[in-house]
Amino acid sequence: MYEVHLVVVHVVRWYKGGTIRAGDYIFSMEKKTKSINWEQDFFVHHRIVSAVKRVEFVSNMMSYIVLRGRWCIIIVLNVHAPSEEKSDGSKYSSYEELEQAFDNIPKYHMKILL
Repeated sequence: MYEVHLVVVHVVRWYKGGTIRAGDYIFSMEKKTKSINWEQDFFVHHRIVSAVKRVEFVSNMMSYIVLRGRWCIIIVLNVHAPSEEKSDGSKYSSYEELEQAFDNIPKYHMKILL
């Protein structure tokens, strides 16, 4: 059996926002409205909750969590990329938003893109 300390989930039908305890995990989620199609939320195991510096919800397609590691800061960036059927303009704006998010993250932090 694997022990997973960070889980990223999409499309959760819970609109209250905030954090809740779910077994050994803390569930961190953005307050949602029914008009949002994609949401990213995080389950953080109680063993690493103290390493969480912050959770940012950039848009309905992108969020990230900042973790304090032993030797560096780790940023797990969760992105829902547009599908092949989307317009070129939609794809371009999504990748532009991703590039802007990367530019705002200090270069010396470890980045993990999901």
